[in-house]
Amino acid sequence: MNTVTLKPGKEKSLLRRHPWIYLNAIDRVDGRPASGATVVVRAHDGRFLARAAFSPVSSIRARVWTFDENEPIDHAFFKRRVQRALEHRTAMVTGTGAVRLIFGESDGLPGLIVDHYRAVDGQREQLVCQFMGAGVEAWKQAIVAVLVGATGCPHVYERSDVSIREKEGLTQTTGVLAGDEPPETLIVDEGGVRYHVDVRHGHKTGFYIDQRDNRALIARHAAGKEVLNCFCYTGGFSLAALKGGATRVVSIDSSGEALATARANVEANAFDPARAEWLDADAFKTLRSLHDGGARFDLVVLDPPKFAPSQQHIDRAARAYKDINLSGFKLLRPGGLLATYSCSGAIDALLFQKIVAGAASDAGVDVRILGRLGAGVDHPMLTSFPEGEYLKGLWLQRI
Repeated sequence: MNTVTLKPGKEKSLLRRHPWIYLNAIDRVDGRPASGATVVVRAHDGRFLARAAFSPVSSIRARVWTFDENEPIDHAFFKRRVQRALEHRTAMVTGTGAVRLIFGESDGLPGLIVDHYRAVDGQREQLVCQFMGAGVEAWKQAIVAVLVGATGCPHVYERSDVSIREKEGLTQTTGVLAGDEPPETLIVDEGGVRYHVDVRHGHKTGFYIDQRDNRALIARHAAGKEVLNCFCYTGGFSLAALKGGATRVVSIDSSGEALATARANVEANAFDPARAEWLDADAFKTLRSLHDGGARFDLVVLDPPKFAPSQQHIDRAARAYKDINLSGFKLLRPGGLLATYSCSGAIDALLFQKIVAGAASDAGVDVRILGRLGAGVDHPMLTSFPEGEYLKGLWLQRI
């Protein structure tokens, strides 16, 4: 059996059940494990710690499958893990046709993302997967078979076109893994709102499933309000605001293609297009020009892309987050609401709050925190794996 032995004292994180083993924690590797091979991880004194997937090129040299010495890594293992994840979603998630079925380490399947779309009007179901680790890549065929068996959905499409695969020594790839080629677009219903999903070319797996609860929050507070949605993509928050009764929604994105889908979403829901204004523009510049032009809003949503993909980008990202939040506060009427988010894993919740607080101070406004926001229950976070909390948000009110 291939074995990874840690340096003295480096077992502490594993004893706290953290699933990552970094290269600098390893004393030696016995055997010649291939990419994705299962290795036994031992403390320096020989104690069993875990079974893990080995990655010969990644700085995260191994990702834990199990801390149970008596649990082999085989087809039955993946069947148990997928079934456990499916049971959690079945019990906890309702009222939507888009569910995150597998959330990587948080579901005991490090490096694997699986989203399950159930389309309306007789359209088919679709599973969309991202294999981002050497271990799940090595077990891909078995995992796909288990997913099809557990969900009853025969159509599986891969969206492993993510740069993190290159850190694992894997090439980016997309394509059909089971069933037929997906249609150009699926239409899913979430809370009574219909959204077009492009699983082949859209961001992530085609839709921001993680913002479901936050879209519902916007819908609950949009009635009678003028709303501004920045970095709107295909209009998730915009559609929620229209559903909630907003009188006017201004949405900004730099992708004309995404805005075309957003307009199609308005039509699919039979919303009055006169209530929706779409700006194909740079959000940073447009926020400032809106303020300079005297525009004001009752509710502002700031959901930008990842500004800090790694630690070395934190300073630049902090400036960007402060910039858009400063503009957001200036555009709010007194009593207005702001939902602001960061999906940068390198920006933790405390730092994000400090950045936003600095923006409020520079804007010269008093702001109260109404709540802290995050992803839905189908994106669970393990207490032993805080890195799983990538989406952070604040629900704020200008006093």
